[in-house]
Amino acid sequence: MQSRWNDDEAAGFKGDLAQRVYTSRLLGRDKSLVLHGGGNTSVKLRERNLVGDEEDILYIKGSGCDLEVIEEAGFAPVRMAHLLKLAQLKAPGDPQIVNEILTHMTRAAAPAPSVEVILHALLPHKYVDHTHADAVLAVTNTEDGEARVREVYGDRVVVIPYVMPGFDLAQLCAARFPVEAGKHTIGMVLMKHGIFSFGATARESYEHMIHLVGLAEDYLARKGAWELRWQQNGISRKAIRLELAALRAKLSRTAGVPLLLATHQDARSIAFARRADVAEISQQGPATPDHVIRTKRVPAVERDIEGYAFRYREYYNAHAPYAREPKTMLDPAPRVILDPELGMCAAGRSAKEAAIVAETYLHTMDVIERATLLGGFRALSAKDIFDVEYWDIEQAKIKKDGAPPVFAGEIALVTGAASGIGKACVEALLARGAAVIALDVNPAIERLTRREDFLGITCDVSADSEVVKALENGVKAFGGLDMLVLNAGIFPGGRPIAALRHEDWRKVMQVNLDADLTLMRECHPLLKLAPKGGRMVVIGSKNVPAPGPGAAAYSASKAALTQLARVAALEWGADGIRVNVLHPDAVFDTGIWTDEVLKARAAHYGMTVEEYKRRNVLKTEVMSRDVAELAAEMCGPAFAKTTGAQVPVDGGSDRVI
Repeated sequence: MQSRWNDDEAAGFKGDLAQRVYTSRLLGRDKSLVLHGGGNTSVKLRERNLVGDEEDILYIKGSGCDLEVIEEAGFAPVRMAHLLKLAQLKAPGDPQIVNEILTHMTRAAAPAPSVEVILHALLPHKYVDHTHADAVLAVTNTEDGEARVREVYGDRVVVIPYVMPGFDLAQLCAARFPVEAGKHTIGMVLMKHGIFSFGATARESYEHMIHLVGLAEDYLARKGAWELRWQQNGISRKAIRLELAALRAKLSRTAGVPLLLATHQDARSIAFARRADVAEISQQGPATPDHVIRTKRVPAVERDIEGYAFRYREYYNAHAPYAREPKTMLDPAPRVILDPELGMCAAGRSAKEAAIVAETYLHTMDVIERATLLGGFRALSAKDIFDVEYWDIEQAKIKKDGAPPVFAGEIALVTGAASGIGKACVEALLARGAAVIALDVNPAIERLTRREDFLGITCDVSADSEVVKALENGVKAFGGLDMLVLNAGIFPGGRPIAALRHEDWRKVMQVNLDADLTLMRECHPLLKLAPKGGRMVVIGSKNVPAPGPGAAAYSASKAALTQLARVAALEWGADGIRVNVLHPDAVFDTGIWTDEVLKARAAHYGMTVEEYKRRNVLKTEVMSRDVAELAAEMCGPAFAKTTGAQVPVDGGSDRVI
């Protein structure tokens, strides 16, 4: 464990709170110390308030803020005097404590303080750091963890037995720390939870943390439990998209809501999933209660590949005897699945949530394997896990959560997605909470946006092999398919039938029709498994009901595609898949309409460009986003009872009407 302190960087952070920001970011950069909003840091300052009184203020990382990117505004300022008075109370309820803390902040717009704010206030040091270091957890989460911790640290740390985070933990630390701390004490280890360090300066507190974690790493190395090796076992190359989609469908039914499922087949995940003892070591629970709070799930199960028979602890049922009062039940679906062929599959209501689950469990694997090498991994007890997951504070968070986005946990695939209507469809679906697989022959699709819920794939949809490969990769990334938007198409230059070459005709049919047949055929079994029913939207054309001269190939291809979609609506209704068609016209913000083409077409009709754009009944301009918004809505609940429809998006065409 190496210090990341840099004098030149640090010089840019002026003042005690700014220094706190700097060292917090240093901690946040190292995922072996903190993950995704975990850990917390604080600094005690003396400030003058509005009426001129000086008071001691504890600035502590706000709940949910990420140490890696935290700003000064991410720290919650709380009056120290009140925190110290709260610490003297006898067993108040957590909601009461939270209310008292929130009402004694000095900045109303600040984030809610960490649940460990009282503990930070009680520690007699200006700067306090708290992490869930992998190396420390590997030592504490063993049968004889406390003895090992004392062997590692001696009198450098105070050792605190496990108590649930919050008020009880603060009071226990308040009672034991002053008695057990000595002149060499620079930290505190919370068994099966994490480690604290402190100091008079931000640098001192930070480097004490680095030193303490480094001692744990050195200890693991001496015991032969630091370096983890795994064989580069061969991964099956067979297609697994249907298997994954079926697994995701079962998970979603168990959860009662759609879930994404991200598959990780790296050597590390495969090796862990293939351990002979994985059924035992993966079922004990998380490495720290912080992981319970953020993943809200016992983190691993096994799966019978053939029968999809889940073997996992039905969490709320198995631990119901510990409940003291009715609780809001969390869904019983696991968030991590270990499989010798699939590796690790991480589930979540969003791509971000699934990514957090995956990264958390990758670190959990390290903790488990190192603790196992020390003699055996021992997680929190079932009762302790239950108490954290169904903690009053966590229950309040569940009840405060607003309604999720309409497509939360769902996956859409859009073709021709690099520009125009396709790009607008990607944006509309992402805005509604969907994860999006975007295909386009233009490699720019891979850089369209950098988000965890977006996967851009360069793909010629007229090449069957590329389509199959894209679907395989898309399903590995997100777990299945709920919505399909067939948008890719080409519009060749105008040519009368008498001059229409066979190769031009075939090219249009290949892209505008044959490719969509391939996509429909390959996507149908995935759409059948969509938790809320599959949906397909086909982008047709005004040329279907009202063709124009010189566009025989384009008009015929779109008419055939519309007819294909109508048949699909008839055939797929029994599978719960609805199929609808949009017929846009005169959408000029797309790649095929250059300024030159627009001017030429407008001149042909004796109009200005603006008049030409609005030559419809409503005298309005139709944009790509107008088509995309309707396409997304047709995948939503408002059109839940509609299939086989053909809807114009053209401002009203007198030829169609």
